[in-house]
Formats: sequence, structure tokens, C-alpha cells
Amino acid sequence: MNDENEGEPVPAHSIEVPVIGTVVGGHAGRLDDYKGGVESIIRLRPEYPVETLKGIEEFSHLQVIWFFSEGAPDDVALHARSPRDNPAWPATGTFVHHNHRRPPRLGTSFPKLLRVDGLDLHVTDLDADDGTPVIDLVAVFREMLPRGVVTQPAWPTEMLENYWAPASDRPQ
Repeated sequence: MNDENEGEPVPAHSIEVPVIGTVVGGHAGRLDDYKGGVESIIRLRPEYPVETLKGIEEFSHLQVIWFFSEGAPDDVALHARSPRDNPAWPATGTFVHHNHRRPPRLGTSFPKLLRVDGLDLHVTDLDADDGTPVIDLVAVFREMLPRGVVTQPAWPTEMLENYWAPASDRPQ
């Protein structure tokens, strides 16, 4: 093993992925909480034929991968930090956080599918903002969700107490 590069950052590799659609409506303003009950549309790009969605209306939820487009590459933070800068929560590494500060700047959501209208997927509880580029979506299969007991420390539950609270409950 060559030690002469020890301590230097690993060169980044990148891939190119298509943007398949855009979020229309819903959230705006990069809010941390009160994401529940908001309806939005995932509008697929017009080059995709309607048949790419055939059968999707039989599923209750989608898995959506989207790009944190309102952030910037300079937002990426490769160090341990307390979530939401709250010192009551432990400093955790970059790949523990679910935000725009991770290198790929991708988010994953599991919105409820309400209806399909052409290339528009009407959903609720999609926590991406209006105008967000959508990278991928797929119907949720129960069998593809985590198996077994999911464990975590207490702080995510504390931090996300109001994450899925209805937007109408947000203090003005």
C-alpha cells in the first residue's frame, strides 16, 4: 500500500443520471418540519410515454429519489456535526444526516400516491420543494422495505417530532 497520499481526500467519481421529472406545487422555502398532508405533483418529462406508468395506480406509495437543487456544492459538509446545530444531539457524520449537506445531495421520500393523470402523479407527503428535479421513482413493494426491527438512537425521534405534522399546524 502506498502511504504517500495518506490523509488526502479520495478523488470524487461522478455519474450522469437523467432528470425524469419535476415536483410541481407542494412545499416551498426549505422548511425543516411540518411536511405532512401537503399535496404535490410529480410531473414526468414529456419524452416519457404514458405507458411507463401503467399499473402504478395499483400501489399506495412511491419511492422517489430527488435532487436537493436549492442547495449548492459548497453546502456539502464532510465532518461530524450536531443535527440542526442542536448541541443536545450528538455530533454525527455526514452519512448519518438526511439533508443537502451529503456529497450526492440526493433525497429519498415515500409519498402516498393519490392518483395518476397522464404523466402527472398526484401525491401527498412528498417532502421535496416545488421545482425539485426528480431523478427516479418506483412503486413501493412491502418486500423491498427494511426487514427486521429498525433501530436508532433517541435523537432522530426528538428531532423529527414535527416533521410529518400537518403544514396547517406550523406556527405562524
